[in-house]
Amino acid sequence: MKSGILGTTTLAALLTGCATYQDGDTMNPIEQANANADYSPEIPMGTGYFAADSDLPFLAPDFTKISEDDYLPAFEQGMAIQRAEVAAITDNPAPATFDNTIVALEKSGRMLGRVSNVFFGLTGSNTTPRLDEIDTEIGPKLAAHNDGINLNAALFARVKAVYDNRAAQSAIGTMTREDAALLEKTYDDMVHAGAMLSEDERAQVMAINGELSRLTTEFSQTVREGTLANALIVDTAEELAGLSASEIQQAAALAAEKGAPGKYALALQNTSQQPVLPSLTNRETRERLFQASLARSDQGDEFDTRTILAKIVALRAQKASLFGQPDWATYTMYDRMAKQPSAALGFMQQMVPALSATQRSEADLLNEKIAEEGKNFTVQPWDWYLYANKVKAEKYALDEDAIAAYFQLEKVLEDGVFYMANKLYGLSFERRNDIPTYHPDVWTYTVFEADGSELGLFYFDPFQRPSKRGGAWMSNFVDQSHVWGTKPVIYNVLNIPKAAEGEPQLVSFDNVETVFHEFGHALHGFFANQQYVSLSGTSTARDFVEFPSQVHEMWATDPEVLQNYAKHYQTGETIPMAMVEKIQTALKWNQGYEFGEIVEAALLDMKWHSLSAEQAAALDTPAEVDGFERQSLSELGLEVELVPPRYRSSYFNHIFSSPAGYSAGYYSYLWSEMLDKDARTWFMENGGLTRENGAHYRATVLSQGGTMDYSMMYKNFAGRDPEVEPMLISRGLMAEAAE
Repeated sequence: MKSGILGTTTLAALLTGCATYQDGDTMNPIEQANANADYSPEIPMGTGYFAADSDLPFLAPDFTKISEDDYLPAFEQGMAIQRAEVAAITDNPAPATFDNTIVALEKSGRMLGRVSNVFFGLTGSNTTPRLDEIDTEIGPKLAAHNDGINLNAALFARVKAVYDNRAAQSAIGTMTREDAALLEKTYDDMVHAGAMLSEDERAQVMAINGELSRLTTEFSQTVREGTLANALIVDTAEELAGLSASEIQQAAALAAEKGAPGKYALALQNTSQQPVLPSLTNRETRERLFQASLARSDQGDEFDTRTILAKIVALRAQKASLFGQPDWATYTMYDRMAKQPSAALGFMQQMVPALSATQRSEADLLNEKIAEEGKNFTVQPWDWYLYANKVKAEKYALDEDAIAAYFQLEKVLEDGVFYMANKLYGLSFERRNDIPTYHPDVWTYTVFEADGSELGLFYFDPFQRPSKRGGAWMSNFVDQSHVWGTKPVIYNVLNIPKAAEGEPQLVSFDNVETVFHEFGHALHGFFANQQYVSLSGTSTARDFVEFPSQVHEMWATDPEVLQNYAKHYQTGETIPMAMVEKIQTALKWNQGYEFGEIVEAALLDMKWHSLSAEQAAALDTPAEVDGFERQSLSELGLEVELVPPRYRSSYFNHIFSSPAGYSAGYYSYLWSEMLDKDARTWFMENGGLTRENGAHYRATVLSQGGTMDYSMMYKNFAGRDPEVEPMLISRGLMAEAAE
């Protein structure tokens, strides 16, 4: 399971067309839009680092020139400038046109976009106490600022005037397809924000948005702090039996950092299951670690998030009711590919019978293995992966350590991912050391097109650290836009444990797939070919954006790609294809847990966000939150006692750590996987890893951004609607039809 693009979507990222004007412009964007209207509004100029574009290649942020003291003034100035730009649009005496209203609005706020891209990139990947303080302070201000634009009656009147005249403009050919998409998005987003509500209702929406911004920031920070604070401390190295010597050494170092010298500490990861559980042979330690993971945010201490999330759920449901919607899920899915909660729920529920049967049958096999060893217990969640790996080793003769020996991180990226990108798309990459980064562990590359022209700049930030939130994601420091002439500056962030000094940086096959996955998001961003930032690259529906990333995972096991990067770190031998075939076959094993925890989390998300305002308001205590979670999970028809959801509600960052984020949208990973597995079938039927296939996928999907209907986009690629069967077959939940 991959976290995808920036999982905690910040409020600032929702600001339309966040951008300041380019150095050298003789007029600001509003003046340009109104140049022929004899109308010259005064727009304030910004000061400080973020007032102008960086002088680094690709306008990349110069972290040597940015201090923590720069952010608040830049946010305040950026908002003030955009308010003036919006006022210039609304005060324009000329009739509303696409250029002087829609394009002018799209161009507004560029300084605000510049500081937002950098600031929220750092709060996710390398935060500090001061950045967290600024995040807490600026979130509600940004919410109010965004509302001041979206709920501006005079602005909406002009937008609506252009929207109502769209048929005439299309008939005379004055609007491109992308222009039409921008107009539709601008209008729909403003209506969705509340532009057509009464004045009193708009005031309520603004108050709710401000409180949601504050609460979701608090949730995110509290989860991170609780995850760090609840590392498991053990007294002896014997309790960590099964871990490597370097892992035990790292545990000792972490304990010393936490004020427990002479002891050992195991840091928690963001998910319910913990990566070291399969290695720990001491059952008591396994149980303690797993229980610490589940309980990190619900113990009634300063890290308890249950009251916070209850308020978030209630406010979301209340906001939905103001729009006449029965629940948050219905309200928030207006721009999704699935359109309605019923479509997403129906899609997931059709998998439950086969998945439930798989969970039971796999549990039976694990219990047989436990009995075989003479143990007197039945499998529990903290035992599952240890025994699942034992069964897998026997069934498929797999040794995870032996597999990892073929995957050195640098080779995975440079000889695997980059090689794939060259074969499919003709790209090439050059490592560079002259671009300042926000952390010494970040690697930087220039990306070149097949013709040698520069495509963009790529940052790779692979290693886990306390200042980084959990998971993996992609985002932009600079967005592609033909309007501004900007090329993408993109970063991938992962959470791979860093090897001890002097040891090779080997990674698991799961992490290999994550590297390919996140670079799939990067390719989606690099191949952006849009006029407008709001439609550029990964600015797509939540249930579509994971598709381009997931489909690129398929190339991790392509024989040609493997031959180039999967080399044994000691012998240089290429990974045997027999081992690869076993890896691929073994991927169908343990789907009861691996697939089950994702489906459970997605359905739990929908349960929370299908509550009416009255129902949500009644869940206002930690006990009621726990009760609702228990009831919701028990209704799923899955073995939730054995297979808890990937995230319990109390640390479900995807859905509770941003005002919108993946709320009522965690199903998107599954929906996108359906598209992914169906697309893999298309690739294989059409010759696999070829430049022709890459060019077709780039033209029909990766370069389209959010400019068209997603179902039509998929049809343009595959020539048909997607089918769910390839996904179920790949998961081992359906038998492949005999030829």
